[in-house]
Amino acid sequence: MLAELSIRNFAIIEQLTVSFNGGLTVLTGETGAGKSIIIDAVQLLAGGRASTHFIRFGAERAEIEGLFYIPPHEQLKELLQTFGIEAEDELIIRRELNRNGKTTTRINGKLVTIAILREVTSFLIDIHGQHENQELMQEKYHIVLLDQFAGESFHDALAHYSTTYERYVKLKQTIARAIEDEQLIAQHIDLYSFQLKEIDEAELQVDEDIELENEKMKLDHYNRLYERLNLAYEALNGESKGLDYVGSAMSDLEDAATVDTDLQPLCETVSSSFYSLQDAVHSLRQRIDEMEYDPARVEYVESRLALLANLKRKYGQTVEEILLYRETIEEKLNELLHRDEVALAQQEMLEQLEADLQIEAEELSFKRKKVAKKLEKSIIEQLSDLHMAKANFVVSIERKEHQAFDQYGYDDVQFLISTNVGEPLQPLIKVASGGEISRMMLALKTVFSKHRGITSIIFDEVDTGVSGRVAQSIAEKIAMIGAHSQVLCISHLPQVAAMADYHYFIAKHVTGDRTTTAITPLAEAERTEELSRMLSGAEITPLSLKAANELLQLAERRKSQIANK
Repeated sequence: MLAELSIRNFAIIEQLTVSFNGGLTVLTGETGAGKSIIIDAVQLLAGGRASTHFIRFGAERAEIEGLFYIPPHEQLKELLQTFGIEAEDELIIRRELNRNGKTTTRINGKLVTIAILREVTSFLIDIHGQHENQELMQEKYHIVLLDQFAGESFHDALAHYSTTYERYVKLKQTIARAIEDEQLIAQHIDLYSFQLKEIDEAELQVDEDIELENEKMKLDHYNRLYERLNLAYEALNGESKGLDYVGSAMSDLEDAATVDTDLQPLCETVSSSFYSLQDAVHSLRQRIDEMEYDPARVEYVESRLALLANLKRKYGQTVEEILLYRETIEEKLNELLHRDEVALAQQEMLEQLEADLQIEAEELSFKRKKVAKKLEKSIIEQLSDLHMAKANFVVSIERKEHQAFDQYGYDDVQFLISTNVGEPLQPLIKVASGGEISRMMLALKTVFSKHRGITSIIFDEVDTGVSGRVAQSIAEKIAMIGAHSQVLCISHLPQVAAMADYHYFIAKHVTGDRTTTAITPLAEAERTEELSRMLSGAEITPLSLKAANELLQLAERRKSQIANK
């Protein structure tokens, strides 16, 4: 539900903030007052195309912000998580239009693309104007709407089919990739074979490069290492007699400890150090005796490191990465060498999946045709309520050409209508009369609003071209939709305005040398005056006020009846 809308420097609106509630909200006002501008602003929040023409003259940017209370819709929540948008119960959507042509879009403070915005708001807003090409007027969406009308049992069957179809598409893509140019395949075989041979001949060992680098460091500094080890040995066990001095100190402390037992810990420390130094001297001597400068070893280490560096430039930053790359290309080479066997197995699997899809698609088609009859009946009943009793509505379900499958099965679904006896059924988009379009759309909206889960439905003057009892029927249908969704409706019909749960009056004013638009919620008495104006024109008379009161009383009775249905 759209809870609050803030607009700044948008068209003739300088600054405007309005709160909305659930149910039916009607916006009325003189032509040109700015009613449709508010809908344009909401449309931008829904991902509509931005233009610098929307920016108020003299301003550098326009700002539009909407607060939405989001429904407990699992698919919407999963979508928000996918895009990294944090949300619990509400979304704040904000768009800024800059004079330089750039736009900024945020959802709960996170920058998003227009594509993401449209995907998210498709769960929140459905805007319909009299001539707009909305989902109901686009044949590609008719199958989606029919499936939504079908209910949970059908959705389970569709989900099962979708899983099979996804496997089918992926396997088909895999097979298509495998049927590449034979010359390219031969080139890949030669390349992978060469790379495998080169890596295998190197006989790589994990961490070999690290060990060789350490060894090279020692070989490069052999003389320095040999000299330092000998100096250390001499200091401990040569003429300097370092170890002898420590041994003498140990003997003296042992004798002193016989007199002063408090010296025992110190004596043990020196003793431990003496024996440790003895071990160190032995290890030093052994290491010195083992040292030998081997030019051949130096050459081997350097050549081995050069080989590893060459392999790293080609196949990975480390020996582990090179070995992982080897496993990858070995698998690819095996696939190419045995591609005929693999292709045969994949083709057999594809045929099995096609057979499964055929069965599941037939089941979907059978269920759709049963549901289509129910939908036709519901729509015809709604049209009859809207004084189109002679109209006929048919859901056409045909098999796709060339036995093709898509994510919905093999059905092509199209909504057809005939508005008068003797006229042929034709697509919705070809219905000529504006009033008929309005009633057709309201009939469809009334049925689908219960199934689609969209929280805000916006009608922009869909009642154009109707009057009298048809206007009253349209008003009641819009109120019925408002019982299931938040409905915002711009209208010039007093019958529609009378059915409103909330009534806003939009007017423009001239302040100084600038025009601005303001929106005002109407109290009961003010509503009566506005309805009176809508009934009689600019002049409000006692008779028009009386008619307005009667219209409001009738509306209250009809709303009570709708609520009890």
